Amino acid sequence: MTEGPETAPGPVAERPGGTTRPDRFYDAETGGPLQLQLEQDGDSFRVLRRFGYRDPAHREPFVVPADPGRFRTDLASIPWMFAWLVPGLGSHLAAVILHDALVRPGGPPDHEGPDVDREEADRILRDAMASLGTPRLRRWLMWAGVMLATCWSALSPRWWWRALVTGTLGVVGALGVVATLDLLDVVDVLPWMGPRPWWVEVLGGAAGAVAVPAVLAVLWGRRWRVALIAGVALAFLLHVTAAVLVVYGVYRVAETVVSRPEGMGPDVAENLEQATTGAAGGSGDGRVAAGHVAPVAPSPPGREGR
Repeated sequence: MTEGPETAPGPVAERPGGTTRPDRFYDAETGGPLQLQLEQDGDSFRVLRRFGYRDPAHREPFVVPADPGRFRTDLASIPWMFAWLVPGLGSHLAAVILHDALVRPGGPPDHEGPDVDREEADRILRDAMASLGTPRLRRWLMWAGVMLATCWSALSPRWWWRALVTGTLGVVGALGVVATLDLLDVVDVLPWMGPRPWWVEVLGGAAGAVAVPAVLAVLWGRRWRVALIAGVALAFLLHVTAAVLVVYGVYRVAETVVSRPEGMGPDVAENLEQATTGAAGGSGDGRVAAGHVAPVAPSPPGREGR
């Protein structure tokens, strides 16, 4: 039973997003402060205690999960190479679980409350993160990331949006590589860099990293912010991401060699699956059993869990 929806207020006059308002989240059983209780189930988690979120743009609150016995979440599907910038855990955890419940495709809904499309769910994620104190740059980067996935998988015509996502990121990435070669005087093809002092070329490259995504964003129409944020982030983080990829590649090789005697590898999900399969062949019910209840509460704003 949920008490929150019955006692939730009507339309909210305030503008969606922008302010830290942790009271928008509440415990669905008591109507009091948010309490997150999670239980590990393999490489995903159950949400044991339902919670609600009041979004100013909707008359009714959202309550998740609709069925705690069925719903599973991986908490935050952040690509590993960007985890140093946007951590999977932190004060925004409740917003991420809410988003997971709102965007699940097929089957019965995983939330109670208004039906929303994926694009609106992405907006709710961004504003819910704001209400939990997530800084502006981090939440907009996270929003741009999930919106790229939405453009790729949910918008029509599918061929156009997939071509647009691929083309925008491809052009920005390719120009980033060429700009790096231009800076190192390997090539001399970009007019905004050219044979100039190195610091002038760096400034020119930075200007291009903003100007090129801004021009490409025109093709995105009203979703231009997605292209601009994703393009500028890719341009400026290209070298850091490449370095992380190299270091991670070295780590995976080393981890594979060191873990092989234990019958394990660098992938946690595969290790858990192997353990489940092995346990199923022996005694017991075969479940991988971290299985303990993990109460999780939002961290104070600005103190994200790592």
